[in-house]
Amino acid sequence: MELRDYLRILHKNWIIILICTLAGVAAGAGASLLMTPKYSSTAELYVSVRSSDGGAAQELSQGSTFARQAVQSYTSVVNKEIVTSRVIEELQLSMTSAQLASKISAGNQTGTVVIEISVEDESPEMAATLANSVASNFIEVIVDELEKPDGAAPSLVKIEPVQSAVASASPVSPRVPLNVGLGAIVGLALGIGVALLRQVMDTKIRSTHDISQITDRPVIGTIAYDPDAGKRPLIVHEEPKSPKAESYRALRTNLRFMDIENTRHSFVVTSSLPSEGKSTTSANIAIALAEQGAKVVLVDGDLRKPKVATTMGVDGSVGLTDLLSGRAEPKDVLQRWGRGRLYVLPAGRIPPNPSELLGSHTMQQVHDQLLSEHDYVIIDAPPLLLVTDGAVLSELAHGTLLVVASGQTPRSALTAAVAQLEGIGSEVSGIVVTKVPTKGPDSYAYGSYGAYGAYYGTDEQGNPTTEYRKIGTGQMPIVSTRSRKARDAPQ
Repeated sequence: MELRDYLRILHKNWIIILICTLAGVAAGAGASLLMTPKYSSTAELYVSVRSSDGGAAQELSQGSTFARQAVQSYTSVVNKEIVTSRVIEELQLSMTSAQLASKISAGNQTGTVVIEISVEDESPEMAATLANSVASNFIEVIVDELEKPDGAAPSLVKIEPVQSAVASASPVSPRVPLNVGLGAIVGLALGIGVALLRQVMDTKIRSTHDISQITDRPVIGTIAYDPDAGKRPLIVHEEPKSPKAESYRALRTNLRFMDIENTRHSFVVTSSLPSEGKSTTSANIAIALAEQGAKVVLVDGDLRKPKVATTMGVDGSVGLTDLLSGRAEPKDVLQRWGRGRLYVLPAGRIPPNPSELLGSHTMQQVHDQLLSEHDYVIIDAPPLLLVTDGAVLSELAHGTLLVVASGQTPRSALTAAVAQLEGIGSEVSGIVVTKVPTKGPDSYAYGSYGAYGAYYGTDEQGNPTTEYRKIGTGQMPIVSTRSRKARDAPQ
């Protein structure tokens, strides 16, 4: 994925990421509140080595070097039982040597002979008392036992306290800012992980990148999501100046330039699964083509659940099945729609053998006759993965438009549909993406919805003008500026 894909994922899941981050902050703060405060006190000891003859310079230097080397070993003795047992006896503590040792830590700054003995306890006074007791008993263990020479001679190692431990006014733990910060980082990482996991687990088509991973066929149209599409499906006719209507016109432009050498074209419009918007797309494409003066016939090739007659508002009692059965001629069943040159051929009565009828030689003859009399033949076909009708019809037409619903069509369904068409040698002319969100992160996955295109009109003198306004999406080429007369001329 590209950087913008990751940004889209983060944008899309920002609420989850925010919740996880806040939960991490709350967890860090809650853990800090539940933890018992601990205080630390530190005592410092200075280690030196006395010379045996009163302090010759060379011996003093050797003693200093020895002290620095010995300090590293001395620090490891501080929390050993030989020291802690004396402290427990001295202070009459009700704990074991191991328990006391867990509270003691000792260190030494590099290059010095100073030992720092720190003790942590829930009571600041007890922490200071323990640190001072550990320091005094440590001195006795080292000077009077571990480093005492044989006989009555005194030890050459001398350890003296240079700073006694005092009670601390503020606890060293819990570290509330640190815990809250760590909680926020962990929560943020968890939220991002959940967002990426959702993306991996998401099987729906949500971007042109998802489509490009399945097929190399271009996305020739993107149609915005409209919650009222069921109430007003013919958006090109009902709201001709709306951005969604312009999206269909941009799609029309792409269809016109697909095969400019041929003057007549036939396209099958299908999808992998139902309810992806293929019937609505077929109807609006036909209306948009007829707007430019082309002679178009919209054929309902779904002989199982026909929708074209209902969508276009025409009589569906007779139609394609009557042609295929020989009971009628095209002129008897074609119904003119609107004031342009758009004709509708409904499905007619539902037959018991739709696949056989659509795959018959008669259907080939009907298709060829319609194509010879019209500039465009648009066939609304059934979904590919439910029945074979769509695949059968795709073999008749010049090309197939595969409709994909954004956020609805599974990737596996699109993969199977493309494989089915390619398996029988049908050409997938392009992908039409419907139900594209106009807001939110997924809208940017198909290009910025709101590219600039041309609106054709005339000035006060009747001369053609071009006014620019927002239309459609940036994924599709827009017709260059021409006069309305040239644009609407019959092809």
